[in-house]
Amino acid sequence: MSLTRNLTKLIRSKPVSDKDLEWAALFVLDTLGCALGALKTEPARMLQAVAPPETSDVPRRAFYLGGLAHILEMDDLHRDSVTHPGSVVIPAAWTISEHRNLNGREFLKSVLAGYEAMCRVGNSVGKAHYRVWHNTSTCGPFGSAFAAADLLKLDEDQTVWALGNAGTQSSGLWQFLATGAMSKHLHTARGAESGILAAQLAAEGFTGPEEILEGEKGFYAGLCTDPVPENVLANPDADWQLIRTSIKPWPCCRHTHPAIDAAIDLHRQLGNREIASVSVGAYQAALDVCDRPVPNDRYSAKFSLQHTVAIALAEGKVIQASFDADARERVAEIRDKVAVSLSEPINNAYPKSWGSEVSLTTTSGSTLSEVRSEAKGDPGNPVSAGEVEAKARLQLAEAGLSDRRIDALVDAILDLPNNYPVLDLDLLSDISINEKTRVARSA
Repeated sequence: MSLTRNLTKLIRSKPVSDKDLEWAALFVLDTLGCALGALKTEPARMLQAVAPPETSDVPRRAFYLGGLAHILEMDDLHRDSVTHPGSVVIPAAWTISEHRNLNGREFLKSVLAGYEAMCRVGNSVGKAHYRVWHNTSTCGPFGSAFAAADLLKLDEDQTVWALGNAGTQSSGLWQFLATGAMSKHLHTARGAESGILAAQLAAEGFTGPEEILEGEKGFYAGLCTDPVPENVLANPDADWQLIRTSIKPWPCCRHTHPAIDAAIDLHRQLGNREIASVSVGAYQAALDVCDRPVPNDRYSAKFSLQHTVAIALAEGKVIQASFDADARERVAEIRDKVAVSLSEPINNAYPKSWGSEVSLTTTSGSTLSEVRSEAKGDPGNPVSAGEVEAKARLQLAEAGLSDRRIDALVDAILDLPNNYPVLDLDLLSDISINEKTRVARSA
């Protein structure tokens, strides 16, 4: 029996508790906060021009929402698979649910299932895959396809076909990092869209390869040099993968977060003493993506261990403005003192643990150091429900949404476990969310 068929059976046999649905609603709030919070950005304008949400079909609307969700670099991260499942799975599930007027619990169950499929495939690709391929983009279509298959009520065979045709659409290369190109947003956009198309085709009887993962000319053969296929089905009785997913407190690459967490603590200890040198020990994947001594723009600064550590040490916080030109200039002197290198203990623990070692020497000769194995927002060091809501509210306010609209949107999402309907976001409409809320609640 193929991996995708067994995966389908595994996911559909997992029990769902009310607590699981409450967790899923928090991740929906986080993802939509990231997406709507990006509405005023230039990449959002470009996505809207190509995929205007008010006239697009369901797959292309998911494309738009998936692209939006990844712009701010604040979307969630599943450490074991090194994927951002929320920005792929939730746009796909939301757009189908709003189109079909589905209820909250049905929607949230599909989110759990989509995370499970995407993350379990991601768990199996091996470390080498990430050096060239963006796991979120290659594994994402499996997640969006499974969420869509659940919402479209596909049977087992149809779901296996959907997963097969999702996998044959897998793509997404890291080359964009060399110039700071915008392709990363395209990765989540296409991941969300591809899965819906695969499921819609399967619903019509359009077949897909059952052995898309393990086949002689399949996903592992083409994209993975050190796959671990058994991880797809490992620990079937474990918590949902969504529960093992991290929520980001800082608007930059997750690989920088353990070092930021440590550096913020060092900022508090440093006081008025001057820094002579800083060393950062990281795992290899963090160095591959985030060793950028002199970032020349906001985007590259978000992928710079040197800059993120410098700003955290200097200011004790990392916010969107921390990557602007004046912020980059402000901490240039400290950034030049930051040296990054491979830490064998940290690297050996990756990807189960995303850690960092940060130490500094002051001009007076004293030393300070901090080690992190769990960054803020990881399952072992989680953010609270209140912190997730506060993060979403801040992003929505920065995007210009009114307090009334923010209140209505937050309330509607957090009420999804109680079977509140999935609303049409009407991202560019003059109809406010709270107006639609009043109509839905009176129906």
